[in-house]
Amino acid sequence: MNTLSFDFADDFRPLSARMRPHTLDEYVGQSHLIGEGKPLRRAIQAKHAHSMIFWGPPGTGKTTLAELIANSLDVDVERLSAVTSGIKEIREAIEKAKQNKQMGRRTLLFVDEVHRFNKSQQDAFLPHIEDGTIIFIGATTENPSFELNNALLSRARIYILKPLQAVDISHILQNAITDKERGLGNEIFILQDDVLNLLADYVNGDARFALNCLELMSDMAEILPQGKLLNLALLTEVLGEKHARFDKGGDRFYDLISALHKSVRGSSPDGALYWYVRILTAGGDPLYVARRLLAIASEDIGNADPRAMQVALAAWDCYTRVGAYEGERAIAQAIIYLAVAPKSNAVYTAFNQAKQLVKETKDYDVPEHLRNAPTQLMKSLGYGEEYRYAHNEPNAYAAGENYFPEELRDTHFYFPSERGMEKQIKEKMAWLKSQDEQSLQQRYKK
Repeated sequence: MNTLSFDFADDFRPLSARMRPHTLDEYVGQSHLIGEGKPLRRAIQAKHAHSMIFWGPPGTGKTTLAELIANSLDVDVERLSAVTSGIKEIREAIEKAKQNKQMGRRTLLFVDEVHRFNKSQQDAFLPHIEDGTIIFIGATTENPSFELNNALLSRARIYILKPLQAVDISHILQNAITDKERGLGNEIFILQDDVLNLLADYVNGDARFALNCLELMSDMAEILPQGKLLNLALLTEVLGEKHARFDKGGDRFYDLISALHKSVRGSSPDGALYWYVRILTAGGDPLYVARRLLAIASEDIGNADPRAMQVALAAWDCYTRVGAYEGERAIAQAIIYLAVAPKSNAVYTAFNQAKQLVKETKDYDVPEHLRNAPTQLMKSLGYGEEYRYAHNEPNAYAAGENYFPEELRDTHFYFPSERGMEKQIKEKMAWLKSQDEQSLQQRYKK
């Protein structure tokens, strides 16, 4: 029988491989799936299995859970990785499963990175899942709805694995430190600066990454008479100084983004560039900055310079087309442009005021002159009657017309500033208002 075995005597395996749990009680995290009394846990304990797909970020225990299921069943196991396997390997695995079936044995086929298989490769599993030749378990880091065939999804239940909590990672690291059979328990460590908890916070729920870092720290640690020293300085050396200080989901990250935003809003290209480089050096995602620039272009610049949004979009597009080195420079160019552009929050303010008004008032009927009238019945009801087609009016403007319900006829949201292009917009709106006031065709009588 070909089973997924755990050979803990193999000292050459990485720490993350040696520390893989071999019972459900050792498995850390995913309590929503395999906590006491959960259906999947009961099925594993009862040695029942069905085809399934595990979806979750790296290092959350997808492969380990598949191995635990395999080891709990009296089945033969075939393993494939979509990174290294093709249709030939799929056919060979299926052929072995067919032979097992003829001998009265079941086969579990585990496919890692299943989303990397193309449509035809995924289709190759379908009839053999359907007729019970294989119990199919796939693991993927990508959304199955987008990356896997509907036919495959209909034959396998999807289980979502969540990033491990920092407390779970800390528990895993402590186990690795103390486990003498599989871990580092035969070493003596001096733990300083709450270093394991800091490492647990950094890895974003990836247990494999955490254990790999711990093993590297153990290899690089200064050996003192009392034992190996694990401290913040060593963690910084392993992760890189900037990386050790940067939390992509924490306050430091948002402080840096906030500083960049405020620098652009404050028309300081130098300050904005400084905070941008700080974000890059700390391992931040340049495309997150690009997305924030689009928000800035609308919120803080608006119609004072409508080109700002085009520049921000172009920088984002450039990054995706040419890659990080040139793309980061394109984002820097956009940052400088937005920083020196004229500023106005008139669009931002107008939009918020419109949302607030709609929230606070009733849903007034659309005035009849603004309604669509595609049928004769609607026309007979007056829909679209008296609508004034602007292109047929002097200066292509229907002076005196009103596009609000009568109850809101004097409402105004947008008040352009005196800066940039909005100065011209303001002058245009003032002229249009004078035309309205002089018109003899007022929509609503005062």
